[in-house]
This record gives sequence, C-alpha cells and structure tokens, in this order.
Amino acid sequence: MGRIKTLLTKRLSFDAFDRYKDRLSEDFEENKKVISDVMPAGSKKVRNTVAGYVTRLMKKKEDY
Repeated sequence: MGRIKTLLTKRLSFDAFDRYKDRLSEDFEENKKVISDVMPAGSKKVRNTVAGYVTRLMKKKEDY
C-alpha cells in the first residue's frame, strides 16, 4: 500500500501541474528544480514531496 498524501501536497501539486505542465517532466530531479524555482518559500521536505507527486502525475498522464 502506498503512502497517503496530505491535502496541502495534493493542492500544491495540482496547482503546479496545471500552471507549469510544459516545464515539468517525468524526471524527479528536474521537477525538483522547477518546483524550487516556482515555490521558493517551501521547505525541503514539502518541495520533495510535491516534486514526487508531480512526477507521478506526469507519468500517469502519459497513460491516457
């Protein structure tokens, strides 16, 4: 079973996914850099969690 993401993580991830879809990719390291540029005030843990969730969304998007 996977870990359940908090509402904050999902809200920030969907917002970043909608706004910066052209800059995001399926690579976690690249997404981490984009998220840190877009959301500089967040902590390291929040940045990594959002980048991981966005990466998952990008991979899931390719399935459709």
